[in-house]
Amino acid sequence: MRRMTGQTRLLVAGAAVLTTAMLLLIILPLASLLLRAAPGLLTLSFSIGPVRDALLLTLATATLATVCAVVIGTPLAYGTAWNRSRAASMIDTVIDLPLVLPPAVAGLALLMAFGRRGVIGEYLHMAGVDIAFSTAAVVIAQIFVASPLYIRQARTSFASLDPAFEQAARTLGATPLYTFLHITVPMAGRGLLSGAVMTWARALGEFGATIMFAGNLPGTTQTMPLAIYSMMQADLDGALAMAVLLVILSGGVIMAVRTLTRGERA
Repeated sequence: MRRMTGQTRLLVAGAAVLTTAMLLLIILPLASLLLRAAPGLLTLSFSIGPVRDALLLTLATATLATVCAVVIGTPLAYGTAWNRSRAASMIDTVIDLPLVLPPAVAGLALLMAFGRRGVIGEYLHMAGVDIAFSTAAVVIAQIFVASPLYIRQARTSFASLDPAFEQAARTLGATPLYTFLHITVPMAGRGLLSGAVMTWARALGEFGATIMFAGNLPGTTQTMPLAIYSMMQADLDGALAMAVLLVILSGGVIMAVRTLTRGERA
């Protein structure tokens, strides 16, 4: 075994210090949050109407947004997985754009499109349909910011498949739709599921675009992140309880994704 030189030891020590600092930067705030939340506070807080309403609304809208992302994003990801044309590259860029947009910009863009005076919203308003500052606006905001996560993962999963399986199925007489549903999707299933889980988690924690486009209306558009923001000023215990629940859900999501991707690599 080769002995480490002084320079190598210095690099290893520096890496260890930086790794420790990064871990402490992440762990300390989360541990402090858990320590400040009194035992039983989580259960007690859910007896409070606004907290319960925010939780149910968040779970419902995040789930609906994820379903929409899967239904719309799966064919799109499949269609661009092997396409190397300039048009496909531009489509990928547009899809990825919400990932790097500031949340406030995303919310403002949605408002300019679907608000009462928006490009599309103006005509919807004339027809008696108002999207902005409604529960539908929450779902649209979540789809806008979270669906690129699913599409990226789905595209990667499809691109990693061996096309020989699809070719064999078509040679045996299977239609393209049958091949896609019964061969391609099951083979990419773990990747698609992990992308859906990450999308659900991103929708669950969405804040900026939601408050800009849907507002912060209790029982209608107030999701858990917005409720935490509102309750910080009046009920710190309630805000802590919801924050702890989101930490638990986020941790569960990470464990689920790791389990799925580990199985996919195996």
